[in-house]
Amino acid sequence: MRVATIENPLRLAVFISGSGSGMEALLHHQESKPCLHETTLIVSNIASASGLDKAQVHNVNTITIELDMSVPSKIERREVHEIAIMAALQEHEIEAVVLSGYMRILSPLFVRAWSGRMLNIHPSLLPKYPGAHAHRDALADGATITGCTVHLVDDGMDTGKILAQNQLEINPDDDEDSLSERVKVLEHKLYPEVIDAFSAGHL
Repeated sequence: MRVATIENPLRLAVFISGSGSGMEALLHHQESKPCLHETTLIVSNIASASGLDKAQVHNVNTITIELDMSVPSKIERREVHEIAIMAALQEHEIEAVVLSGYMRILSPLFVRAWSGRMLNIHPSLLPKYPGAHAHRDALADGATITGCTVHLVDDGMDTGKILAQNQLEINPDDDEDSLSERVKVLEHKLYPEVIDAFSAGHL
């Protein structure tokens, strides 16, 4: 991975599946000051994802690549899907991938192709509470502290090298929704800061 400069920022693709709140926070960060990275492309696997509209407000290129359900084999369907994504990344000369609420698990083939160049943010203090229901799992466990983790993506489920974490206390009256909203505040600050350091070659 090259060390970026203000004059030649790292070209990012941000993958989303929904509202794109983390993507929007990153775009605001990039617009707020001279930055070592730029969001060149937004990739969504869902055509109705509201984050696509937010990206267009910021004049960022977007592409939707949904699963082709006409392909009968699940394995082949996934392969066709990821080949289309990789073609788009190549076309836009993407240098690093940022997962931000992307709700598909990428294949080992894709992950290995982007090894060391793909980041994810997860709403827990990994290795605690991996997977899709981190807030529910933390509350069910009676945890008193949670937070978020930025990590490199590997073949496992939220098992890649941890780059940074931030934490908060769980309130006695927290439910999944309130905890999610409070952790998002941490996420929207931490992720851009880690991407800054990543682009500068500090990680």
